[in-house]
Amino acid sequence: MSELINNREFDAPEQTRRQAMLKEIIKELHAGKSVEEVKARFEEAVGDVTVAEISAMEHSLMTEEGIPVSEVQRLCSVHTAIFKGSIEQIYRSSKPEEQPGHPVHTFKLENREIERLVNFRLDLHAAKFQKNDSEDMVFKLLEDLSLLLDLDKHYSRKENLLFPYLEKYGIYGPTKVMWGVDDNIRRMIKEAKVALSTYNGNVSEIGIQLTEIIKEVNEMIFKEENILLPMALDKLTEDEWVKIARESDEIGFCLTAPEQEWVPERATEPEGAVEQGEAVGDAPQEGFIRFETGLLSLHQLETVLNHLPVDLTFIDENDVVRYFSHGKERIFARTKAVIGRTVQNCHPPQSVHVVEKLLEDFKAGRKDAEDFWINIKDKFIYIRYFAVRDETGRYMGTLEFTQNIAPIRALEGQKRILSE
Repeated sequence: MSELINNREFDAPEQTRRQAMLKEIIKELHAGKSVEEVKARFEEAVGDVTVAEISAMEHSLMTEEGIPVSEVQRLCSVHTAIFKGSIEQIYRSSKPEEQPGHPVHTFKLENREIERLVNFRLDLHAAKFQKNDSEDMVFKLLEDLSLLLDLDKHYSRKENLLFPYLEKYGIYGPTKVMWGVDDNIRRMIKEAKVALSTYNGNVSEIGIQLTEIIKEVNEMIFKEENILLPMALDKLTEDEWVKIARESDEIGFCLTAPEQEWVPERATEPEGAVEQGEAVGDAPQEGFIRFETGLLSLHQLETVLNHLPVDLTFIDENDVVRYFSHGKERIFARTKAVIGRTVQNCHPPQSVHVVEKLLEDFKAGRKDAEDFWINIKDKFIYIRYFAVRDETGRYMGTLEFTQNIAPIRALEGQKRILSE
C-alpha cells in the first residue's frame, strides 16, 4: 500500500532534475568514463538513490535515449558498482517477506545457499585447482558447477513468475536487462563445464572463467536483493505474492526449499465467498460446448487437452498468451502468470527477434507453419508452430505444439499385440 511507503518525498521538479542528472551520469559511463570518475560525481550530485529511480533511469535509457538493451546489460554490473552503498531502503510497517514461504523469503534463502556454494566451496576448489590440476580437482569443480546450474530454477522463477507482474505495472527495462544477465551466467557455467570436461592443461584460462562466474553470481545476488526485490515489494499486492508462492512449486527451487507454505493473515471471508471466487478464477466452469462434430462439457474438454502427450500453448491475434495445456509432464515450464502477457515478454531479449519474425510471416500469410527440433538431455524436443486461421483465412493466433519424440524415434519393427 502506497500510504505505508516512506519514500523520500520529492516535488516533481526535483524528481525531474535528479532523474536527468542520474541519467546523464550513467550515460557518461556508457560513453567510456571510469567507474571511479562516475561514482565520485554520482555521490556529489545525487547521493542516495531509490530503487524506483534506478528502474526509471534504466527504462529511460532504453526507451528515450535509444540505448540498446544489450548495452545496458553489458554495463549492468558497472551500474551496480555505482549504486552500492547508496540505495535507500524502503520502510515497511510490517514485513511479510520475512515470513518463511513468502517468495521473497525463499529467493533470499536460496541466495544464502548460492553464496555458500560459490564463495566457499567453488572459490576454495578453484584456488586449489590453480596449484594442483589433478583429475580429482577437475571432478570437484565439475561437481560444484553442476550444483550451481540449479540456479536455473531460481532465475526461471524470477523470469516466469515475478517479471510478468512487474511488467503489469509498466516495469520493462530492469526485467529485460536482468533476464539477459541471467542467460549470460547460465552460459558461462555451461562453458566452464565443457572446458573442464575436455581439460587440456589450460589452468589459467579456466581460472579466469571460474573467477568471472563467482563475480557475476554475487553481483546478481546484490542486484536482486537491493533493486529487484525491493522494487517488486513496492509494487505487487499481497494476492499477487500468494499466486507466485503457489505456482513456484511448478518450476522448483534452487539448492533448498521453503520451510513451509506462506499463509498471510486475513480476516475471515463471508460464508460462500471463497467457493464463488475460485469458480470464477481457477476451477473449470460448468456448461457444454457444441462443436460441428460433437458436444463436450468444459470439464471434459480441459481434461482431454491435459491428457494429450504434447504441450499446447495458444496466443491470440494480438500476441497475447490465452491458454496452455497443463499435462503431468510439461517440457517447458508455464505458469498461470503468463496468461494475458504478450508472447514477446515471455522470451529473453536475445530471442525476441525470432518470435517477431515468425509472427510477422504468419500474419502476412507468408507461412502457415514452422518447425524446430532440439536436444535436451535424453529428450528430443519437436517444437511446431501453426498459424490458426478461420474459414475466411483471417489470422486468429498461433498454436505452439511441443512434444518429446525421442520414444517415437526409437521405435523399430512393428507392434500388433497389447502390452502386458
